Amino acid sequence: MTAIRRAFADLSAGQIHYASCGDVGAPAILLLHQSPRSWLEYRDVLPLLGRRFHAIAMDTAGFGDSVPVAGPVTIEAWAEVAMELLAALSLTGVHVVGHHTGGVIAIEMAASSRGSVRSLVLSSTPWVDEALRRERAARPPIDEVAPSADGSHLQALWQRRQPFYPADRPDLLEAFVVDALRASGGAEVGHRAVAAYRMEEAIGRVRQPVLVVRASADPFASPHSAEWMRRLPQARLVEIDGGMVPLPDQLPTQFAGVVLDFVSGLADRQPAP
Repeated sequence: MTAIRRAFADLSAGQIHYASCGDVGAPAILLLHQSPRSWLEYRDVLPLLGRRFHAIAMDTAGFGDSVPVAGPVTIEAWAEVAMELLAALSLTGVHVVGHHTGGVIAIEMAASSRGSVRSLVLSSTPWVDEALRRERAARPPIDEVAPSADGSHLQALWQRRQPFYPADRPDLLEAFVVDALRASGGAEVGHRAVAAYRMEEAIGRVRQPVLVVRASADPFASPHSAEWMRRLPQARLVEIDGGMVPLPDQLPTQFAGVVLDFVSGLADRQPAP
């Protein structure tokens, strides 16, 4: 298996952590995780992509081992940090893969810096517009639990996610809880940033090739795939049967396979103007 290398980049926000696999001279793939996870969501995906590409999974600012942004926590701020990481690593024409919140960050990256982003893979990515903002404002927080002296809030955090994870994979829930406890600003901060993002103002600037990955058993994101196909006429749609909210670490071989097929198919094509 391709070895995973871990490092920090000294950026304007502070130290940002990332893990990578593969030949640094190969075309690059940047992997952006859902919230409140970390690069570990892609731990089993990285070596599979690294056999043919330079695969990089970063910790979004404020998650995992990356420092938080100094100002307001927004999708735009996270995208700016990710773009700065690409510049620090001297990477251009990068294929950007985002899962859930990571896909929202990928949209902002593509809309604001097309020359640096070669293509997008939007995995279980929500379509964020005024209707979703109203819906999020009216419903209870997704991952927010009040701390308790007896530690029962940890069980509550587990149980919030349990219906959307495979019944036979407690390891995936363990990984989620660990990452959620480490998130700067709390486990809910990423969901708030997503709900505040004005995606409808950015989508018209996305011209890159796009792959929409639909996890069939993800009740939150799978219904959004039709809207993505309507908004992005250049997009292709692939469904991963049985995929749930933790798709990349639930089914890493299938996930890496659809990314490889898509990115490899772009190798001989010119970037979008």
